[in-house]
Amino acid sequence: MSSLDQDFEELRRRVRHGRDLNSASYEPIFYLVFHPREMLTVKRMMDKWRIRFEQDGWNVHIFSLAEQIGSILRENDLRDVWIMSEEDDPLNFPEYAKTMGKALTEDKSLENALHSKLAGLSEKNRDLLLVTDLEALHPFLRIGAIETRLQGQFNVPTIFFYPGERCGKTRLSFLGFYPEDGNYRSVHVGG
Repeated sequence: MSSLDQDFEELRRRVRHGRDLNSASYEPIFYLVFHPREMLTVKRMMDKWRIRFEQDGWNVHIFSLAEQIGSILRENDLRDVWIMSEEDDPLNFPEYAKTMGKALTEDKSLENALHSKLAGLSEKNRDLLLVTDLEALHPFLRIGAIETRLQGQFNVPTIFFYPGERCGKTRLSFLGFYPEDGNYRSVHVGG
């Protein structure tokens, strides 16, 4: 059994068990941490893992950050400007990435989309939310900021598939090159 499979089975066990009383939060937030080089493998395994959760009796929902970010940016008034900027100067991504980042954070559209998804789920229906494609947040923001702002809103078990490195018990390094961040109120498995 690969270490990803072992980590997934540990995650599955923890989701079934729920949060410990000594955790930093009682919200059912879990992270499956894996090395960034394993992103494609994780994507390939997602259907198998979803089915395993369904076999455990969960009603599984998937929230893709890549799809949500794509939708937000496609609908933004500056979309044509970004396209023209890239065509004019494809190596100047940091400049127009700033305005793309603002489009995702200023009006909290990404955060609101996740909040809306969570609000539509119910513990009594045994709903489980899988949040995928966290790498799409780079270079705009990190998931820890969204998790913090949504504190108190996680009413169903929510699993974030986190490409990065684990640094101790509570600290994570997004994509393995961002500085360590310890502001997570979640259970971390793997990494």
